[in-house]
Amino acid sequence: MKPNNRLTEFAFSALQYPKSRPVLLALSALLLGGATLKATEADDRIEASAKTTFVYRTFLSGDAIKVESVDGAVTLTGTVTEGWHKMLAAETLTFMSGVKSVNNQLIVKDSPDERSDTWLHIKVKSALALHRSVNVFKTVVAVKDGVVTLSGEAASQGQRDLTAEYAKDVEGVKAVKNEMTVAKTAVNGVAGTPEQTIAEIIDDASITAQVRMSLWTHRSTSALKTSVVTRDGNVTLSGMATNTAEIDLATKLVNDINGVKSVVNGMSVAPVATSK
Repeated sequence: MKPNNRLTEFAFSALQYPKSRPVLLALSALLLGGATLKATEADDRIEASAKTTFVYRTFLSGDAIKVESVDGAVTLTGTVTEGWHKMLAAETLTFMSGVKSVNNQLIVKDSPDERSDTWLHIKVKSALALHRSVNVFKTVVAVKDGVVTLSGEAASQGQRDLTAEYAKDVEGVKAVKNEMTVAKTAVNGVAGTPEQTIAEIIDDASITAQVRMSLWTHRSTSALKTSVVTRDGNVTLSGMATNTAEIDLATKLVNDINGVKSVVNGMSVAPVATSK
């Protein structure tokens, strides 16, 4: 809790003027009670807001997560079904207003070995889930010895190709076999075009968490030191990249994240070190 200047003054006065000590101590207690009440209200707001974020309502809805905040210091306990859920839960809280720190004590149930086919399957599915231009629910992912096979139905040839592109760039994937079919049924008179719906307004903390997860998932951007700031769905990126292709890819990935309205990429290319 931050120190209260008035509270400090009253306490000092009580030491200087013993006769007024009872009154001053009483006033100090009232101020302390008010500060405690404000801190409690802020913590209650953080705990309640976490449950209403897009990330917690969608990706983490099946997990048993308890959020406890004490003066802005958040502790996460409980269990999640997948490793990326643990990271996404903490990332979302980190960027919520009023949160000072996050202690992630979540336990992953039956966590697969890293780099195993099961681990890759989860990572590919998570990468697809973060992007709105592909449909993770209609995409079947199978992994054998690091080779990913995609099946299911895509709304268009573009969506089919993009699904494979995203899967191919997941770190650890050796190759991708794309066996997806393209829907032949015309929607709104245009074959293979998904029906347009009103986009859900997504909170900035969820957008930032998804952006960071997406950049971490893809091998071409996983090593980038990228700062992400989101204001009303508008994302600003900063940091360093090794070349312009990485910057362009980061922009492309972020533009396709759920809830993103626009992207301003202020990243720059790191100068090449020269040996003397």
